[in-house]
Amino acid sequence: EEKARGITINTAHVEYETANRHYAHVDCPGHADYIKNMITGAAQMDGAILVCSAADGPMPQTREHILLARQVGVPYIIVFLNKC
Repeated sequence: EEKARGITINTAHVEYETANRHYAHVDCPGHADYIKNMITGAAQMDGAILVCSAADGPMPQTREHILLARQVGVPYIIVFLNKC
């Protein structure tokens, strides 16, 4: 959607920790041009949240992203429906 409108696609990385755990949240854009970056980022993840539009349904790369995440060893994937 952003790519079609000519909007720059930014990545985000936020880290914080509690007394017992370290957390890092990484936004890996789902566009086809970012597949290599998505693989690199996913290889370091303990889990992933896949955001899909409820209005538009899964995009062509959605299944590919799930398969890639599984292949690099992401043990947990949550699917979040946005725009319900």
